[in-house]
Amino acid sequence: MEWLIAVIIVVALIVIAGIYLWATYNSLVQLNVRVDEAWSDITVQLKRRADLLPNLIEAVKGYAAHEKAVFENVTRARAETLSAAGPADAGVAEGHMQQALKSLFAVAEAYPQLQASQNFLQLQQAVVDTEDKVQASRRFYNGGVRELNTKIKVFPNNLFARNLGFHEREFFEVIDGAAISEPPRVQF
Repeated sequence: MEWLIAVIIVVALIVIAGIYLWATYNSLVQLNVRVDEAWSDITVQLKRRADLLPNLIEAVKGYAAHEKAVFENVTRARAETLSAAGPADAGVAEGHMQQALKSLFAVAEAYPQLQASQNFLQLQQAVVDTEDKVQASRRFYNGGVRELNTKIKVFPNNLFARNLGFHEREFFEVIDGAAISEPPRVQF
């Protein structure tokens, strides 16, 4: 009879451990998918912004064709953003993009006719809207990464999470914090 109680206790402990592992694994999968989804949202917004930039450049070029360096910087930053492979690359590209946009909008401020152009104003508003969406997507992504990384690091999850194929993810941080400390100024 005593051995039966010992077997029941061992079986109960194995069942509890199995349920814990099953629940933890499923929650890690959910967090991993949420982080992937959030990264996808960021890439969609960065692509949207990159798609708006050629039109914005053309609108400004019509008034300030001699500002070749500014246009080249925006084009280079756009290409860098589109080719970013992960959060670290995207962070570097984002810093360059913010600097390029500030320069572009600074050039635009010098041309009152451009400021009055309905096409330019619509493009400018679309860029501002997209910047807001990039920031929101970035916060969502970083929140998901924080949750996933925490879940992977806490005990006892840290004993088996990596063996199940879960690894910590990178935060999306802009390398040049000064570049984004003040968003591009848009005046109407």
